[in-house]
Amino acid sequence: MGIGNNIAVIFSKNTPLEEQEIEIVERKGLGHPDTICDAIMDEVSVKLCKAYLDKVGAVMHHNIDKSLLVAGEVEVRFGGGIIKKPMKLIFGDRATFEADNVKIPVSDIAIETAKDWFKRNFRFVDPDRHVTYQVEIQPGSQALTDIFRRGGRVLEANDTSAAVGWAPLTRTEETVLNLEKYLNSKDFKRRFPETGEDVKVMAFRRNRELKLTVSMAFVDRFISDEKHYFERKEAALYDMKEFVNRRSHGFDKISIELNTLDMPGRGVNGVYLTVLGTSADGADSGQVGRGNRVNGLISLNRPQCSEAAAGKNPVSHVGKIYNLLTHSIAEKIYNEINGVKEVYVWMLSKIGQPIDQPVITAVQLITTSESYFNAIRKKVEDIVRYELENINDFIMDLVYGKMPIC
Repeated sequence: MGIGNNIAVIFSKNTPLEEQEIEIVERKGLGHPDTICDAIMDEVSVKLCKAYLDKVGAVMHHNIDKSLLVAGEVEVRFGGGIIKKPMKLIFGDRATFEADNVKIPVSDIAIETAKDWFKRNFRFVDPDRHVTYQVEIQPGSQALTDIFRRGGRVLEANDTSAAVGWAPLTRTEETVLNLEKYLNSKDFKRRFPETGEDVKVMAFRRNRELKLTVSMAFVDRFISDEKHYFERKEAALYDMKEFVNRRSHGFDKISIELNTLDMPGRGVNGVYLTVLGTSADGADSGQVGRGNRVNGLISLNRPQCSEAAAGKNPVSHVGKIYNLLTHSIAEKIYNEINGVKEVYVWMLSKIGQPIDQPVITAVQLITTSESYFNAIRKKVEDIVRYELENINDFIMDLVYGKMPIC
């Protein structure tokens, strides 16, 4: 089956999400336990890819997409608490430990990658003292590893799976994404060092009114008492309101709340304090696939893919490739063709079929009119065909970690 035979471009009369009455969007930030798992496991995959290429000249079978970050145990105190039990990071699934009689130090790569990630992204987590590591990665099955021995211009899909991507982001989605990145920026942490990396932003839009609920861990060593906590919380809230209002994107009204579980008068039990800046130090565990989708958001109004992209191999696992490629194609269509209000791209694979020949690539367009849709339909098909014909370039970007997945 050729590439041109499995592309469908469909006109949609749906109302673009931006124009719908209700929208709900969430982002789990850098220090959220689920995001930690996604980010580390995907970085392990990237490091394994580089090791395979260096040692045997090809990316070998691996899927590091099963992981659990087990919460530790702490005692938070005003002025600085203590670690009673470290967090535990469990690595799972499958990898190639030996190829062409060359051994690959998979466990060492996984642990060292995790330690380096913690060092680069957390100010208060010591990866040697505050985290323990358990590697449960095992060799892959014969059927799946054989895909890598068959050769060909592109590999065969190692799963029957579907993915969906879209463009553009709505104003609500952009606001959520930008706010979390701002709260975890170096500038914000310099001015508010007492705020931790564990940030979650939830947005609810009704027509042109936006309500934001932010959860942000505070680091207890910087907080002297309950009064001081609420003073710093109020200052941080004021700052984020200023940030959002400067980028209001035409909302009629924006309201923001921070750490809404807080209750004055209950001491450390009534405020959101952590020792290390993440709830994983003593409260919440994390898991791959429970966090953001590959565009960094959890958009409840959008169609969703059930696959967790983080940690999957980037050369045959369509659960990763198609997950990111659908978003990339949607963005190209939206950016390159005027008059497109909204675009959705679906891709379906069949296990054993070359990844550049999906069962279907379906593009759903919301345009200014049906006559305009007919005028641009061929150009949309050309974009999809080009992206599939050049899928190896896209794959190599994934191999080298050039595309963030959370």
